[in-house]
Amino acid sequence: MRACKRRRQALLCCAVVALGAGPLPVAAQSYPSKPVRYIVPFPAGASPDIVGRTLGQRLSKVWGHQVLVDNRSGAGGTVGAAIAAKSPPDGHTLFQCNIASSAIALSLYAKPGYDHQRDFAPISRIGMTPNVLIVHPSMPARSIKEYIALARAHPAKLSYASSAAGTSPQLAMELLKLLTKVEILHISYKGSTQAVADVIGGQVPSGMTNVPALLAPLQAGRLRALAVTGPHRITQLPDVPTMQEAGLPGYDVTSWYGLCAPAATPVPILEKLHADLTAVLRMPEIQQRMKDLVIEVAPTSPQQFAQFMRAETARWARVIKAANIAQE
Repeated sequence: MRACKRRRQALLCCAVVALGAGPLPVAAQSYPSKPVRYIVPFPAGASPDIVGRTLGQRLSKVWGHQVLVDNRSGAGGTVGAAIAAKSPPDGHTLFQCNIASSAIALSLYAKPGYDHQRDFAPISRIGMTPNVLIVHPSMPARSIKEYIALARAHPAKLSYASSAAGTSPQLAMELLKLLTKVEILHISYKGSTQAVADVIGGQVPSGMTNVPALLAPLQAGRLRALAVTGPHRITQLPDVPTMQEAGLPGYDVTSWYGLCAPAATPVPILEKLHADLTAVLRMPEIQQRMKDLVIEVAPTSPQQFAQFMRAETARWARVIKAANIAQE
């Protein structure tokens, strides 16, 4: 009898909690009601694209509707951001915001085509990854110290490739130049794939880009890595020092990806997006995939992500001003 009574009390308690919680808002219950457009502001095959497709495939299974990656590259991510900002705010267009479009571009470009704080609602940060400074194997420099000495001996003659103007690889190099007082020419590409290919081919002697695009050629000996830009070494390249270890104290440039939606997207849909994305990022297979891509999964609340982006915007505004980087 006592066991039955305890069981009835437990069931009653659960019922009360359920009634108190109430049903999900209609907007969230029916979301998504059609395929979801996931705008990645960089080319297919680039690191952000790999991240977007990885998450899109899993979210498609969660929602029962396709998540379609739409690559809209150009101008350091601002082309894709401007398109996303003007999309219907119904949750069926998402934007993979990032350090380039959502922090650097706001100071680098006079008219990026959007106001990030006004036009976007933050959902969550996805993850973070360092850049790597690479050189062609024929280049004599085997360390950051030797690379800087080479640049100093040949002012404005040494060049480097990056995935695009206004991205974290370019700003990582601009910070290096600012701290060491050397001049290295920037050669901008439309994505990391071609930038890396031209360093491998010897058309450009050095380059800076995100790690995922570099692992295979580095491991095959087609490139040499001099340093990673993050605060610690990475397991995939254990012998490659950080910039700090190489003699640049305080140097830390880490690329990041996140998810945003057009600003007027209904709050219940934003809450569902945050909950579903967070759940996907906690899945062991997604954690392993991100680890393989050298991406540290780092989800946040929308409020934390907004604060993080404001801090990043202020940080890169200072670097852009100090380095006197011209708009490209």
